[in-house]
Amino acid sequence: MSTPDLNLLITLNALLAEGSVAGAARRLGLSPSAMSRALARLRAAMGDPLLVRAGRGLAPTPRALALRERIGPLLSEAEAALRPARQLDLRSLQRTFTLRTSDGFVENFGPGLIERAAREAPGARFRFALKADKDNAPLRDGSVDLDTGVVGAAAGPELRVRLLFRDRFIGVAREGHPLLDGEISAERYAAARHVCMSRRGQERGPIDEALKALGLRRNAATLVGGFTAALALARATDLVASVPERHTGSLRDGLRSFALPVEVPGLSISMIWHPRQDADPAHQWLRGCVKAACDERLAACGLEDGPGD
Repeated sequence: MSTPDLNLLITLNALLAEGSVAGAARRLGLSPSAMSRALARLRAAMGDPLLVRAGRGLAPTPRALALRERIGPLLSEAEAALRPARQLDLRSLQRTFTLRTSDGFVENFGPGLIERAAREAPGARFRFALKADKDNAPLRDGSVDLDTGVVGAAAGPELRVRLLFRDRFIGVAREGHPLLDGEISAERYAAARHVCMSRRGQERGPIDEALKALGLRRNAATLVGGFTAALALARATDLVASVPERHTGSLRDGLRSFALPVEVPGLSISMIWHPRQDADPAHQWLRGCVKAACDERLAACGLEDGPGD
């Protein structure tokens, strides 16, 4: 079957409202002959005369009468769908946003995000999903609204990306750790017992590559899957952890931080979303909230400027 011409619904609505070809033509700015041809197409498409001669005017058929109450609301709904979205009313917004991010991001920036949302849009809810990999399929299928982290090489070119902040790796150890007594050279740093972090279970990363260039190898005593676990172990043992400075923020409370004695590439932490969400006012608000929550948290920690920029 061929696709029906939906423009005929506008013609039918005018004919039913006016009850005459001439009146419908004036209403739509058409000539009477063009309206007559449109009525002929309607009759052929619907298999019904729709309007029949009754004295000097036209009378609707039973089919036309049955359609009269449906056509107007149907056209109004279609017109509303084609108009630009109304200005978002945050106070009445009722929506759950799914953010895929790391535990460290939630612990460091989540409270500020939730607090800001509670002030601006009390009906907004957040579901934080664990980011176990860099697969972007959840963004494409709509099961995730926003992703955060380092943009991987596998990210599709259609995805939208906005930088949240730049970061760098630093070392952390408990107060009184022997490594903190004196200059922290690359040799002393490598020889210390380390807790390393990798979501994919890889024992070597950029820090190890930097040490390897100096002929050194890090003494990796423990491997964990997240920065939160690495910090907890560093706080309670003699293990040394190496974590992103801004990503961990106050999570390092009670620990001593120090600059790494080797050059390690920095990190760019971004938020990623699918272009289908670009024009959605609620999603635009979400992206603004995430960026503001990051900026405010970094400023509160005194990390808004400096080497990470």
